[in-house]
Amino acid sequence: MTNIAEAPEATGATPRDVVVITLPANSAYLSVLRTATAGLAARLDFTIDEIEDLRIAVDEACAMLLTQARPDAEITCEFSLDDDGAISVAVSVLTVDGQQPSRETFAWTVLSALAGEVDSSADSDRRVTITLRKQGSGPDR
Repeated sequence: MTNIAEAPEATGATPRDVVVITLPANSAYLSVLRTATAGLAARLDFTIDEIEDLRIAVDEACAMLLTQARPDAEITCEFSLDDDGAISVAVSVLTVDGQQPSRETFAWTVLSALAGEVDSSADSDRRVTITLRKQGSGPDR
């Protein structure tokens, strides 16, 4: 799994809070992640439009991964709230084949437009991770 807590250091940001949520890899639980995403982005003073974009991006990342999830797998979503007013999100799940999502799809294009920075990775255990980073445009940025 990608350690999202390291990613902000590369951008010069320091994580101020890290929140990890693990749920069954089932679309019935995605509303929990959408709600958590909105609440955490609001803590960073994201605008309503930025919050909604991030909620949709996290939902889309989860949807992309759920199609590959192993039966009875858990989806993990790690949120890192950074001192620079950005939020980084790593969504990961153990998959059947360990294949990263294609970057040539319409879904990836939408994800990139909504989240700003998007990447994916896979490890030797077939855990696939999609990472998002969105910078808020709050009053101090």
